[in-house]
Amino acid sequence: HAYHDMLPKVGARISMSRRGNCYDNASMESFFSHLKTEGLYPYDIRNMDEVQRRIKEYIQFYNQCRPQRKLNKLPPKEYRKQLIA
Repeated sequence: HAYHDMLPKVGARISMSRRGNCYDNASMESFFSHLKTEGLYPYDIRNMDEVQRRIKEYIQFYNQCRPQRKLNKLPPKEYRKQLIA
């Protein structure tokens, strides 16, 4: 309850899907799975600064370089370029 009550105090909005709707967070859960298995677990990370650096690097890699099967094997940045062209 303490965590739930703290969220509005720090400006966070509580988000919950309807009961039984497992698809609301599927895209984020997929991203975090990739982040952990490709961007964090393979490395011997020793401190929080390195964690933050690796996360920033992985987000840039994911958006600009990593091909996505659901985006016709393009990275998100290239796929968006094609959509607006």
